[in-house]
Amino acid sequence: MSGKLIVARHSESEWNLKGVWTGITNVSLTEKGHADAKKIGEILRDLKFDKIYTSQLKRANETRDDLLATYGKTDADQRRTAAINERDYGDYTGMNKWEVEKTVGEEAFTDIRRAFDAPIPNGETLRDVSERVVPWYREIVLPQLLSDKNILIVAHGNSDRALRKYLENVSDEGVKELEMDFDKVYIYEVANDGRATSTEMRQIETDKSHKY
Repeated sequence: MSGKLIVARHSESEWNLKGVWTGITNVSLTEKGHADAKKIGEILRDLKFDKIYTSQLKRANETRDDLLATYGKTDADQRRTAAINERDYGDYTGMNKWEVEKTVGEEAFTDIRRAFDAPIPNGETLRDVSERVVPWYREIVLPQLLSDKNILIVAHGNSDRALRKYLENVSDEGVKELEMDFDKVYIYEVANDGRATSTEMRQIETDKSHKY
């Protein structure tokens, strides 16, 4: 049995609310995002964190800070790493998602958002994201889990999807169906190879009327 790996996504950001691709742009959480992040802290109070990793982007770090505000005092070591930054959306950064969908069509739009190898001009594929997330996880995080440490990761929709693809042994095609919602947190125990041996999902109550 390993320590627990807790995987969370940052809460709603200003650009999520606008419906535009954010990527590596530094934006803050919305008022709703701050409130939801605090709810995540509440549902994780029973878990002890030995280390906390966030990306280098503001919205992930704001989520961590709000989460800890309700979680309570922790002596967990806190680190930031570019390895779990969001996918670089290249030329699509700042563009309205739903306007792009009208331009390229539903099938191509779904591939851009969800497929493993869908290219973006001057940006990253999900495979590119995976090729930085998974080696970091195996080299840095996995040895700590196997030493019975509990690790919290607060990252992004695509960096979390890349990590969960590996943990849950999801195929390249199957990753299209793998979602990482704002309101869900995933808790894993892992084997020596870093794959999940158990998975628990926890969910906060939030308004889900907005289309992301």
